[in-house]
Amino acid sequence: MSDYGKRDKRISFMDTDKRSADLMIRLKHDGLTKTKFFRAILTGYLDREHTIVDFIERLKESSGLQSKKQSKIVKDSEATGLENKRKFGLDDKEIENIFDILEKELPDL
Repeated sequence: MSDYGKRDKRISFMDTDKRSADLMIRLKHDGLTKTKFFRAILTGYLDREHTIVDFIERLKESSGLQSKKQSKIVKDSEATGLENKRKFGLDDKEIENIFDILEKELPDL
């Protein structure tokens, strides 16, 4: 388990040839590779970058992917998590250190 988070994992999906070509043209225009683009988007989504989160919220609303009730639950849960991180002064590095300590103390978990 010590190499968790360090192993490469392929993420892929299918789309049309037209959209693939359009993507390649747009990326070339912007000076990006597919890898850089998708890693940046993924990082922004996982780090809860507000512009990406706002886009996803609009997507969920417009496509009916999530009810307003579910959306409120998710937003409230995220707000509570941010408040707890602020209250306890925890950043991502400190949280990672806590898990490292737990792993050393309780290797069977």
